[in-house]
Amino acid sequence: MQVVHTYGLSVAEWLALLRIGLGLWWLESWRHKDKKGWLQRGTGIDWAKGVAARHRWPFVARCFDQMVAPRPRPMAYTVVFAELALGLGLTVGLLTPIALVGGLLLNLLYFLLMIHDWAEQGQNLMMALISLVALLAMSWQTWSLDSAFHLFGA
Repeated sequence: MQVVHTYGLSVAEWLALLRIGLGLWWLESWRHKDKKGWLQRGTGIDWAKGVAARHRWPFVARCFDQMVAPRPRPMAYTVVFAELALGLGLTVGLLTPIALVGGLLLNLLYFLLMIHDWAEQGQNLMMALISLVALLAMSWQTWSLDSAFHLFGA
């Protein structure tokens, strides 16, 4: 197979760069999150509950009330530390396929919750698209700990 170089990088290196950029995007999401508010006061879950309650699709509110509302503290920790784990995993390329699937699912959940507010949807859709492309292109094969440790066929 011929390796094509564009601006000094191979296709595999460009895909790794895309994966690393996505990881940095998740780290930024974690960094700017009010962790004290989320973890001690539950502000993020309270906000999401209000969004779900006003959602145009009743099943969103029902699902939120059944799955998230009864466990606000564990769900807050799950969201906050999932964003951190995704960011670290994608940036260094550790357990990358798992992180890409997790990030894709989290972005799709964010998209579904916020479907009536297009202000944030561009970000969620782009992050989901990057996750899908990076997953299908096996972006962990270059510049990753997965590759260094020969994980996932790297």
